[in-house]
Amino acid sequence: MKTLIAKLTSTNAGWSALALRIPVGIIFAAHGAQKLFGWYGGYGLQGTAGWMDSIGLSPGILMAFLAGAAEFFGGLALIIGLLTRPAAAALAVAMLVAIFAVHFQHGLFMSNNGYEFGLALLAASVSLLFSGAGKLSVDERLAKKLNS
Repeated sequence: MKTLIAKLTSTNAGWSALALRIPVGIIFAAHGAQKLFGWYGGYGLQGTAGWMDSIGLSPGILMAFLAGAAEFFGGLALIIGLLTRPAAAALAVAMLVAIFAVHFQHGLFMSNNGYEFGLALLAASVSLLFSGAGKLSVDERLAKKLNS
């Protein structure tokens, strides 16, 4: 178990991962809060569930919960740098679903409800999946503690 945690928390990313983690984590957490709690102009779990059912992502309540939880808790995890790799993996999956279930048919550009924003968030998530949390992260502290 110690070896698994050490692998999940290891990072040599430096400051660049921090510069990516914070804004991307804020964006994901805010979008997740819209889906789960109706904050920031969102529709909450029931409203999001109805919309997900309407686009064929059923059962809507489960899909809304999974997407909202991945985004909200994954975003918070990125912000503090806790289990960044698993959080980034969950967020990458959420973005793949969003891109192909919602945005892909509209083309690239956001002005047409396209996938460019989802693609940017997917790229950031994959980058953090590979690099780890970097400086000023809980993962960095855990890794140091496990290696000492």
